[in-house]
Amino acid sequence: MEAVLKRKLGRESRDYLAITFGLICYSLGWAAFLLPYQITTGGVTGIAAIIYYATGVEIQVSYFVINAVFLGFALKVLGPKFSVKTIYAIFMLTFLLWLFQRLLEGDDGKLPQLLGPGQDFMACVIGAGMLGFGIGVVFCNNGSTGGTDIIAWIINKYKDVTLGRMMMYCDIVIISSCYFIFHDWRRVLFGFCVLFIMSLVIDYVINSTRQSVQFLIFSRKYEEIAEGIATRVDRGVTLLDGKGWYSKQEIKVVVVLAKKSESIDIFRLVKDIDPNAFISQSNVVGVYGEGFDKLKVK
Repeated sequence: MEAVLKRKLGRESRDYLAITFGLICYSLGWAAFLLPYQITTGGVTGIAAIIYYATGVEIQVSYFVINAVFLGFALKVLGPKFSVKTIYAIFMLTFLLWLFQRLLEGDDGKLPQLLGPGQDFMACVIGAGMLGFGIGVVFCNNGSTGGTDIIAWIINKYKDVTLGRMMMYCDIVIISSCYFIFHDWRRVLFGFCVLFIMSLVIDYVINSTRQSVQFLIFSRKYEEIAEGIATRVDRGVTLLDGKGWYSKQEIKVVVVLAKKSESIDIFRLVKDIDPNAFISQSNVVGVYGEGFDKLKVK
């Protein structure tokens, strides 16, 4: 029981560290590349950016106020665990947006254009990549930056729609509305470029972390291996009866489905127990059920 609790606390700690790292990338993308070039995108942060461009109210203020309203939906639909991480992400992102603006602003109080004047498109591409990577890391660790992210998670909970695509549907209206602030279709196009790149990067980050593998492990020390995987890697194990055709000897086959990121841990464990074990690893298209993705039917 104590070991299980320690593993759970360890996973929670890693989640919060990863979420913080993702938020740093996200806020730095805004402060260093999007805000100085007056580029916006979707989501609550995009709305806050439009308010900033129009009124001068700093982006973190509007972002925090708007997101306070959405927390009720997260608490009711997605559960308290999700809401705790969402609250943490909202407070942390509010702080980081303020921090990076203070660190980067010039003597005149304005954010400098780091890539030089006229480099709007490059700022759009780099900023969008950082935003997409940051949000992808946050999503992979069961977090959210609030706003339309929460809407995307709610729909993804019941329908098999990728998070990046769902966010795109939610954000089209927000980006289009920035025309009424700038009266410049070029800004609208930049906003859609940011959204498109973000969606691709988010899906890439999430799909790369959700890749699963299947292990077939042949060893006479199958009991130790199975117990080690169940307790130290915290993955379910299935034993199958097998028979060597050449040796005609009965043998147990250890079958394990795990995340690709857990492969190294499993290999090390098996090597420590039985260096002569025979292992087959293969990629699987999808794994659904406890400990993996939930089964959704459109």
